[in-house]
Amino acid sequence: MIPTITAFEQSPDEGQGLARDMRVRWALEEVGQPYEVRLVSFKELKQPAHLALHPFGQIPTYQEGDLALFETGSIIFHIAQRHPGLLPKNENARARAITWMFAALSTMEPPIIEREQIPYAEGDRPWHAERVPLMDDRVRVRLDQLSNRLGEADWLDGAFSAGDLMMVMVLRRLEGTGLVEEYPNLSAYVARGQARPAYQRAFDAQLAVFTAKSGSQTSRL
Repeated sequence: MIPTITAFEQSPDEGQGLARDMRVRWALEEVGQPYEVRLVSFKELKQPAHLALHPFGQIPTYQEGDLALFETGSIIFHIAQRHPGLLPKNENARARAITWMFAALSTMEPPIIEREQIPYAEGDRPWHAERVPLMDDRVRVRLDQLSNRLGEADWLDGAFSAGDLMMVMVLRRLEGTGLVEEYPNLSAYVARGQARPAYQRAFDAQLAVFTAKSGSQTSRL
């Protein structure tokens, strides 16, 4: 059965692969699973039909038969369990890959998201200029730790896994800040993830949505 995921009809990132459906698209491309995409507007996110799939009114969701999932970590874990290619066969290596998935979402992402939101939430406040460097330093603490653990390895624990997929996508949220570039091994790590053919297919598919919508709007002007 071909699963269906939801994605923004008009993504705020303008198709640059930062919306969270990109994570699910990439996972599906890695395992070679065809999928369909249902685009939703911001208004539809808050409607009962979508809230029945995602109680917090966000994207993505994942539907496969009578199974409906939300939260990217849960969706990607489900995909990785059902299809070979994202989790090692060895039990211990598999457990470590899952741990890295949790680390990306629970340890690395929170300070990155908080730093990302500062300009929108506090940009007009008098303390904004002082708070940004503090948040940068909070993020650097985690980047230091991750960089030390990665070292000169290509991936976090042997072969590429769902843990790397999630970590690369979390680190991408720092694009434009220059923070990842302070760590050459992390910068190269992200580049390796983006160079994977499955990543490229997922990125192109998400960008195509924005390009199509942008072209449609232009034609109506």
